[in-house]
Amino acid sequence: MAKGNRVVVSVECTEARKEGATPSRYSTTKNKKTHPERIEMKKYNPSLKRRTVHKEVK
Repeated sequence: MAKGNRVVVSVECTEARKEGATPSRYSTTKNKKTHPERIEMKKYNPSLKRRTVHKEVK
């Protein structure tokens, strides 16, 4: 079976560490061929109780 271009990546909250809270992490998939750069998305952080920007971590 072919692997394809989709890979599983983790995204982590960027604002939580600045405020001293625990960063939330989510896992998602992305297509490496169409989006080679790191992704950013807004996700909910339960420790901050609001939606924040999450960036892809290595």
